[in-house]
Amino acid sequence: MEFDRQKIGKSDLEKYFNSNEKRLIHKWSHYFDIYERHFSRFRNKPIVILEIGVFHGGSLQMWKDYFGKKVRIIGVDINPNCTKLEEEQIEIHIGSQTDKNFLKDLKSRIPKVDILIDDGGHTMSQQKITYELLFDHVKDDGIYLCEDTHSSYILEYGGGLKRRGTFIEYSKNFIDQLHAFHSRQTNFNSSKFTESVDSVHYYDSMVIIEKRQRVAPLDLKSGSESYKSTYDQETKSLKRTFLKLINKTLQKLRLPGFIWK
Repeated sequence: MEFDRQKIGKSDLEKYFNSNEKRLIHKWSHYFDIYERHFSRFRNKPIVILEIGVFHGGSLQMWKDYFGKKVRIIGVDINPNCTKLEEEQIEIHIGSQTDKNFLKDLKSRIPKVDILIDDGGHTMSQQKITYELLFDHVKDDGIYLCEDTHSSYILEYGGGLKRRGTFIEYSKNFIDQLHAFHSRQTNFNSSKFTESVDSVHYYDSMVIIEKRQRVAPLDLKSGSESYKSTYDQETKSLKRTFLKLINKTLQKLRLPGFIWK
Protein backbone atom coordinates (compact mmCIF):
# COMPACT_ATOMS: atom_id res chain seq x y z
CA MET A 1 0.00 0.00 0.00
CA GLU A 2 1.46 3.35 -0.99
CA PHE A 3 2.19 5.76 1.84
CA ASP A 4 -0.16 8.75 1.62
CA ARG A 5 1.34 11.48 3.75
CA GLN A 6 -1.55 13.85 3.14
CA LYS A 7 -3.95 11.51 4.96
CA ILE A 8 -1.66 11.17 7.98
CA GLY A 9 -1.22 14.91 8.29
CA LYS A 10 1.67 17.19 9.11
CA SER A 11 3.31 17.52 12.50
CA ASP A 12 2.95 20.70 14.54
CA LEU A 13 6.60 21.47 13.82
CA GLU A 14 6.08 21.22 10.08
CA LYS A 15 2.98 23.39 10.30
CA TYR A 16 5.00 26.01 12.16
CA PHE A 17 7.77 25.82 9.57
CA ASN A 18 5.39 26.18 6.63
CA SER A 19 3.68 29.23 8.11
CA ASN A 20 6.87 30.78 9.53
CA GLU A 21 7.29 34.51 8.91
CA LYS A 22 9.76 35.07 11.72
CA ARG A 23 13.48 34.26 11.68
CA LEU A 24 14.96 32.02 9.00
CA ILE A 25 14.82 28.24 9.52
CA HIS A 26 16.72 25.80 7.31
CA LYS A 27 15.66 22.12 7.58
CA TRP A 28 15.42 19.02 5.40
CA SER A 29 11.80 18.09 4.67
CA HIS A 30 11.91 14.67 6.36
CA TYR A 31 13.23 16.00 9.69
CA PHE A 32 9.89 17.12 11.08
CA ASP A 33 8.38 13.65 11.46
CA ILE A 34 11.57 12.47 13.17
CA TYR A 35 11.47 15.39 15.61
CA GLU A 36 7.82 14.66 16.38
CA ARG A 37 8.54 10.98 17.02
CA HIS A 38 11.26 11.66 19.58
CA PHE A 39 10.37 15.07 21.02
CA SER A 40 6.61 14.86 21.63
CA ARG A 41 6.97 13.39 25.13
CA PHE A 42 8.75 16.56 26.29
CA ARG A 43 6.06 19.05 25.28
CA ASN A 44 4.75 21.49 27.91
CA LYS A 45 7.26 20.25 30.49
CA PRO A 46 9.98 22.24 32.31
CA ILE A 47 12.88 21.05 30.15
CA VAL A 48 16.21 22.42 28.92
CA ILE A 49 17.22 22.29 25.25
CA LEU A 50 20.75 22.94 24.01
CA GLU A 51 21.19 23.55 20.30
CA ILE A 52 24.66 23.88 18.77
CA GLY A 53 24.38 26.11 15.70
CA VAL A 54 22.06 29.10 15.96
CA PHE A 55 22.19 30.27 12.30
CA HIS A 56 19.49 33.01 12.10
CA GLY A 57 17.71 31.85 15.26
CA GLY A 58 14.58 30.52 13.59
CA SER A 59 14.84 26.99 14.94
CA LEU A 60 15.18 28.33 18.50
CA GLN A 61 11.88 30.16 18.04
CA MET A 62 10.36 26.99 16.59
CA TRP A 63 11.39 24.98 19.67
CA LYS A 64 9.95 27.69 21.91
CA ASP A 65 6.61 27.51 20.14
CA TYR A 66 6.56 23.70 20.11
CA PHE A 67 7.66 22.94 23.68
CA GLY A 68 5.76 25.74 25.38
CA LYS A 69 6.21 28.28 28.14
CA LYS A 70 8.19 26.02 30.50
CA VAL A 71 11.13 25.32 28.18
CA ARG A 72 14.55 26.94 28.57
CA ILE A 73 16.44 27.10 25.27
CA ILE A 74 20.21 27.53 25.08
CA GLY A 75 21.84 28.25 21.75
CA VAL A 76 25.56 28.04 20.95
CA ASP A 77 27.23 29.63 17.94
CA ILE A 78 30.65 30.93 16.93
CA ASN A 79 29.15 34.10 15.42
CA PRO A 80 28.95 36.92 18.03
CA ASN A 81 26.06 38.52 16.09
CA CYS A 82 23.86 35.71 17.38
CA THR A 83 23.63 37.35 20.81
CA LYS A 84 21.17 39.79 19.20
CA LEU A 85 18.76 36.87 18.82
CA GLU A 86 18.20 36.38 22.54
CA GLU A 87 14.65 36.74 23.79
CA GLU A 88 12.47 35.45 26.58
CA GLN A 89 13.25 31.74 27.21
CA ILE A 90 16.16 31.87 24.72
CA GLU A 91 19.79 32.55 25.66
CA ILE A 92 22.85 32.49 23.39
CA HIS A 93 26.44 31.52 24.25
CA ILE A 94 29.28 32.36 21.87
CA GLY A 95 32.08 29.87 21.27
CA SER A 96 33.39 27.10 19.04
CA GLN A 97 32.14 23.54 19.33
CA THR A 98 35.72 22.34 18.78
CA ASP A 99 37.02 24.44 21.69
CA LYS A 100 37.14 21.92 24.51
CA ASN A 101 37.75 24.57 27.15
CA PHE A 102 34.69 26.50 25.98
CA LEU A 103 32.52 23.38 26.10
CA LYS A 104 33.77 22.48 29.58
CA ASP A 105 33.03 26.00 30.78
CA LEU A 106 29.59 25.87 29.16
CA LYS A 107 28.80 22.69 31.10
CA SER A 108 29.70 24.43 34.34
CA ARG A 109 27.32 27.32 33.59
CA ILE A 110 24.20 25.51 32.40
CA PRO A 111 22.10 22.72 33.91
CA LYS A 112 21.99 19.24 32.44
CA VAL A 113 19.87 19.21 29.32
CA ASP A 114 16.91 17.09 28.23
CA ILE A 115 17.57 17.47 24.51
CA LEU A 116 20.88 18.27 22.82
CA ILE A 117 20.83 19.05 19.10
CA ASP A 118 24.14 19.28 17.24
CA ASP A 119 23.32 21.36 14.18
CA GLY A 120 26.68 23.12 14.09
CA GLY A 121 29.40 23.07 11.46
CA HIS A 122 28.94 19.37 10.56
CA THR A 123 32.65 18.58 10.15
CA MET A 124 33.90 15.29 11.57
CA SER A 125 35.95 16.88 14.36
CA GLN A 126 33.07 19.19 15.34
CA GLN A 127 30.60 16.33 15.64
CA LYS A 128 32.97 14.03 17.51
CA ILE A 129 34.31 16.62 19.96
CA THR A 130 30.81 17.86 20.74
CA TYR A 131 29.66 14.31 21.45
CA GLU A 132 32.68 13.48 23.58
CA LEU A 133 32.42 16.63 25.69
CA LEU A 134 28.66 17.04 26.02
CA PHE A 135 27.04 13.60 25.87
CA ASP A 136 27.39 13.16 29.62
CA HIS A 137 25.63 16.50 30.13
CA VAL A 138 22.38 15.03 28.75
CA LYS A 139 20.01 13.84 31.47
CA ASP A 140 19.47 10.14 32.16
CA ASP A 141 16.21 10.09 30.18
CA GLY A 142 17.26 12.67 27.60
CA ILE A 143 18.08 12.72 23.90
CA TYR A 144 21.31 13.43 22.02
CA LEU A 145 20.73 14.28 18.36
CA CYS A 146 23.45 14.79 15.74
CA GLU A 147 21.97 16.42 12.67
CA ASP A 148 23.08 16.51 9.01
CA THR A 149 25.24 13.41 9.37
CA HIS A 150 25.26 13.05 5.58
CA SER A 151 28.36 15.24 5.89
CA SER A 152 30.13 11.94 6.64
CA TYR A 153 29.86 11.24 2.90
CA ILE A 154 30.94 14.70 1.67
CA LEU A 155 34.63 15.21 0.99
CA GLU A 156 34.85 18.88 1.97
CA TYR A 157 33.57 18.04 5.46
CA GLY A 158 36.17 15.29 5.86
CA GLY A 159 33.74 12.58 4.81
CA GLY A 160 33.69 9.69 2.37
CA LEU A 161 32.07 6.24 2.24
CA LYS A 162 33.59 4.06 5.01
CA ARG A 163 36.31 6.67 5.44
CA ARG A 164 38.17 6.27 8.70
CA GLY A 165 37.37 9.07 11.16
CA THR A 166 33.94 10.10 9.90
CA PHE A 167 31.20 10.57 12.47
CA ILE A 168 29.14 7.76 10.95
CA GLU A 169 32.06 5.30 11.19
CA TYR A 170 32.73 6.59 14.72
CA SER A 171 29.07 6.12 15.70
CA LYS A 172 28.99 2.51 14.52
CA ASN A 173 30.81 1.74 17.78
CA PHE A 174 27.60 2.80 19.56
CA ILE A 175 25.93 -0.32 18.15
CA ASP A 176 28.62 -2.53 19.66
CA GLN A 177 28.43 -0.82 23.04
CA LEU A 178 24.65 -1.13 23.10
CA HIS A 179 25.08 -4.93 22.97
CA ALA A 180 28.07 -5.19 25.34
CA PHE A 181 26.07 -6.76 28.19
CA HIS A 182 25.89 -9.92 26.06
CA SER A 183 29.60 -10.14 25.29
CA ARG A 184 31.58 -13.15 26.44
CA GLN A 185 34.87 -11.71 25.24
CA THR A 186 37.32 -10.46 27.87
CA ASN A 187 38.30 -7.46 25.74
CA PHE A 188 34.72 -6.31 25.14
CA ASN A 189 32.90 -5.25 28.29
CA SER A 190 29.97 -3.04 29.15
CA SER A 191 30.75 0.66 29.40
CA LYS A 192 29.15 3.84 30.68
CA PHE A 193 27.45 4.06 27.28
CA THR A 194 26.03 0.52 27.65
CA GLU A 195 24.65 1.37 31.07
CA SER A 196 23.09 4.71 30.11
CA VAL A 197 21.68 4.26 26.59
CA ASP A 198 18.31 2.75 25.74
CA SER A 199 18.47 2.97 21.95
CA VAL A 200 20.32 4.37 18.94
CA HIS A 201 18.31 5.47 15.90
CA TYR A 202 19.75 6.00 12.43
CA TYR A 203 17.83 8.11 9.93
CA ASP A 204 18.81 9.78 6.69
CA SER A 205 21.17 12.53 7.89
CA MET A 206 20.47 12.04 11.58
CA VAL A 207 21.70 9.92 14.50
CA ILE A 208 19.63 9.98 17.69
CA ILE A 209 20.67 8.46 21.03
CA GLU A 210 17.94 8.02 23.63
CA LYS A 211 19.27 7.65 27.15
CA ARG A 212 17.98 5.47 30.00
CA GLN A 213 19.78 3.90 32.92
CA ARG A 214 20.17 0.16 32.29
CA VAL A 215 21.47 -2.97 33.99
CA ALA A 216 22.27 -6.26 32.30
CA PRO A 217 18.96 -7.69 30.99
CA LEU A 218 17.61 -10.97 32.34
CA ASP A 219 16.98 -13.95 30.05
CA LEU A 220 13.50 -15.04 31.15
CA LYS A 221 11.11 -17.84 30.23
CA SER A 222 7.46 -18.54 31.01
CA GLY A 223 5.01 -21.30 30.08
CA SER A 224 5.65 -25.00 29.47
CA GLU A 225 7.58 -26.79 26.72
CA SER A 226 5.63 -27.94 23.69
CA TYR A 227 8.01 -30.81 22.98
CA LYS A 228 11.23 -32.36 24.28
CA SER A 229 14.55 -31.39 22.78
CA THR A 230 16.22 -33.99 20.57
CA TYR A 231 19.57 -33.23 22.17
CA ASP A 232 20.48 -34.12 25.74
CA GLN A 233 22.42 -31.65 27.88
CA GLU A 234 25.74 -33.41 27.32
CA THR A 235 25.38 -33.15 23.52
CA LYS A 236 24.45 -29.49 23.82
CA SER A 237 27.49 -28.81 25.99
CA LEU A 238 29.87 -30.53 23.56
CA LYS A 239 28.35 -28.66 20.61
CA ARG A 240 28.67 -25.32 22.43
CA THR A 241 32.31 -26.01 23.35
CA PHE A 242 33.17 -26.92 19.74
CA LEU A 243 31.42 -23.82 18.32
CA LYS A 244 33.15 -21.56 20.83
CA LEU A 245 36.58 -22.99 19.99
CA ILE A 246 36.25 -22.79 16.22
CA ASN A 247 34.67 -19.33 16.25
CA LYS A 248 37.36 -18.01 18.59
CA THR A 249 39.95 -19.07 15.99
CA LEU A 250 37.94 -17.57 13.13
CA GLN A 251 37.52 -14.34 15.07
CA LYS A 252 41.28 -13.91 15.45
CA LEU A 253 41.61 -14.33 11.69
CA ARG A 254 38.73 -11.84 11.21
CA LEU A 255 36.79 -14.46 9.25
CA PRO A 256 32.99 -15.01 9.23
CA GLY A 257 31.55 -17.14 12.03
CA PHE A 258 30.76 -20.84 11.74
CA ILE A 259 27.21 -22.07 12.43
CA TRP A 260 26.37 -25.73 13.05
CA LYS A 261 23.60 -26.62 10.58
